[in-house]
Amino acid sequence: MTQTAPSGPLSAGTGAPGRARISLRTLRTDRWWVQPAITAGVLFSFVIYATWRAFENAYYYASPYLSPFYSPCVSGNCVEGSDDFGRLVGDWYPLSPALLILVFPLGFRMTCYYYRKAYYRSFWLSPPACAVAEPHRTYTGETRAPLILQNSHRWFFYAGLVFNVILTWDAFLGFRNSDGEWGHMGLGTVVLLTNATLLWLYSLSCHSCRNTFGGRLKHFSQHPVRYRMWTFVSRLNTKHPLFAWLSLFGVAFTDFYIRMLATGTITDPTFF
Repeated sequence: MTQTAPSGPLSAGTGAPGRARISLRTLRTDRWWVQPAITAGVLFSFVIYATWRAFENAYYYASPYLSPFYSPCVSGNCVEGSDDFGRLVGDWYPLSPALLILVFPLGFRMTCYYYRKAYYRSFWLSPPACAVAEPHRTYTGETRAPLILQNSHRWFFYAGLVFNVILTWDAFLGFRNSDGEWGHMGLGTVVLLTNATLLWLYSLSCHSCRNTFGGRLKHFSQHPVRYRMWTFVSRLNTKHPLFAWLSLFGVAFTDFYIRMLATGTITDPTFF
């Protein structure tokens, strides 16, 4: 006799069948709420900062450095010199150029397997910590809207690789001076290179990247090249949470540094 999975929502929380009838939310005595609270605070702060910078529509280019929030700048209202890939969107578009591209890197992070755990625990409280009951009475997982959109992560991963290439190119352009001549290197160049490196590490350590190289293979021995690549990204995968946080802080700091240069608050130290 075969059993089929229930089609409706599953019971969750302290009232779920089979769970001990305990009136307390948890028997834990440690400060289990600290980690989800810190995670929620950091992610919420990043969302506020990124939203403010996207709508500010200013101070995102300090030649030769372009903020990652605005790269590639492809609208007709881009600051002069920041449109290395051309103004693909005409002058009819009046809003911030960042709004045209931020949906892709943000979509990649919002659907990331690690970040799902982070904001499920910190915002949705499902559950907020181990051995702590969640407040929801039913559970549908990622089978219904809006969480079913999490299944689009692989496609955002591919889009993210394109943006990694673009941001790497931006870092390479950082070796030009304000006159467009090559042979320059400033602190901004190092910041852009570091940001691009962290984003590559975050992408290559992604679970979808690991599946792309080694998924659906029945015999690794018949695919030695893919096996080596799968082995490499598997080692990176163990540090995926670390790369996720470092790259998040890295992209925010890069934008902040370029804004400080663009406003004239600081000057870029030059090495040569």
